[in-house]
Amino acid sequence: MEFAKRMELFGVGIFSKLLELKKQQLAKGVHVVDLSVGTPNIPPAQHILDTMAREAADKRNYVYAISDTAELQDAAAAWYHRRYGVELDPRTEVVSLLGSQEGLAHISLAVADEGDVVLVPDPCYPVFGDGPRIAGAKLHYMPQRRENGYLIDLDEIPEQVARAAKLMIVSYPNNPTTAIAPASFYQELIAFAKKYGIIVLHDNAYSELVFDGQTCGSFLAYEGAKEVGVEFNSLSKTYGLAGARIGFCVGNAEVVSKLSTLKSNMDYGMFLPVQKTAIAAITGDQSCVAVTRQAYETRRNILCDGLSAIGWPVDRSKATMFVWAKLPLKFENAEQFALELLERSGVLVTPGSAFGPSGEGHVRLALVQDEEEMRYAIHAIDQSGILRS
Repeated sequence: MEFAKRMELFGVGIFSKLLELKKQQLAKGVHVVDLSVGTPNIPPAQHILDTMAREAADKRNYVYAISDTAELQDAAAAWYHRRYGVELDPRTEVVSLLGSQEGLAHISLAVADEGDVVLVPDPCYPVFGDGPRIAGAKLHYMPQRRENGYLIDLDEIPEQVARAAKLMIVSYPNNPTTAIAPASFYQELIAFAKKYGIIVLHDNAYSELVFDGQTCGSFLAYEGAKEVGVEFNSLSKTYGLAGARIGFCVGNAEVVSKLSTLKSNMDYGMFLPVQKTAIAAITGDQSCVAVTRQAYETRRNILCDGLSAIGWPVDRSKATMFVWAKLPLKFENAEQFALELLERSGVLVTPGSAFGPSGEGHVRLALVQDEEEMRYAIHAIDQSGILRS
């Protein structure tokens, strides 16, 4: 058999590899604390669950959706106005995604031709680079450095690269570094995109998971943003709907239209009960958002402070559901450390190298276990002796 050459660009995904390692340890009877994949374990609020159950039981909802209902578009536009102060035309500036991952995998097909340049952060969530690779685009990494607060330095992008670029992917609050961007960054980003005619995609999946009393808004709230790009948003983490796969692309009408056209040739729309559930989540009682945020903040405090106390200095995350930690001093290779950590303590983390070249020297820990498991993980790491020998 012969297969597409593009498949030579892809190996087995890092999270599939980690899952296999987890299975091997579980088969040995090891108590594994999985802090690798950002799979939320906080369920949706009851009114959201009730909507899903009711709509899934309605036999009329099992037809093809084909496209977004007007009710869903209106709800998304109202959500953006209420939460972010952003005005959207629900018919031309909103399209749903079957989860942000689907949108990130496909948007480059609507924007970039083979050989075009796409600017992606480094480190970054893997699909930021994988989507452009599927489209045959060339990647140019934009380093996010600790000494710069993990903000992209736009002045570092070579002139010839900027002029060749078709698309730039940016995300704050950032996965995996957990950094937050100030208003000045977005203003500079918009000016840069206008200067070079680059489409901006801002992934805003974590704007509600911001800690210590801080808040984050939307890229689209800044003047000129809709002229240059779109924003992706997700209900996975905020509302505990990860498995339902609900996301939105909002903003520039031309980009939304092109993505909508592409999707109309690839899928039959979001399952109608899921559309109704999304509406219930973003229009209903929002007190669940604060509850979820507090749960992640408490877990962050336990994990970061606990690891620091046993000899692994880890900074408290500013946002997201992750911790971005430098390797303990005696380690240099992130994958080697992650493997040894799992073998010796039963704690599973993601090597930073999975997020791009600049991720080496770090691991990402997901705040997806309850407080008791977090404390167990800290104790297991301490007892393993990995930080001392």
